[in-house]
Amino acid sequence: MIYSSELLKGTLKTIVLKLLADNKKMYGYEITQKVKELTLDKIQITEGALYPTLHALENDGYVTTESEFIGKRVRKYYTLSPSGKLKTKEKVNELADFMNTMKFLLDIKTKTA
Repeated sequence: MIYSSELLKGTLKTIVLKLLADNKKMYGYEITQKVKELTLDKIQITEGALYPTLHALENDGYVTTESEFIGKRVRKYYTLSPSGKLKTKEKVNELADFMNTMKFLLDIKTKTA
């Protein structure tokens, strides 16, 4: 099952910030592939969703960019800024609390193995 874009819309910034926190610097395609890999293809981020998110995070001062020449192509790497590191913790904590609230609201019991 692939999760709907509606579910992803509210969590994409948090996902991107957390990936950058865990991997120091990444380029766009690398982010999409890492998400697919980590979620066993359940979350597939399109370029149309990713790049506006990256640009918004850059405009807000949470990520910085650095361009590298790879052969004849330019690859743009994204890195967390100091304020981005703080924002990551805030967003992850907020999402964790939200998920707990949704479990309670929807009466979802935690699965035990």
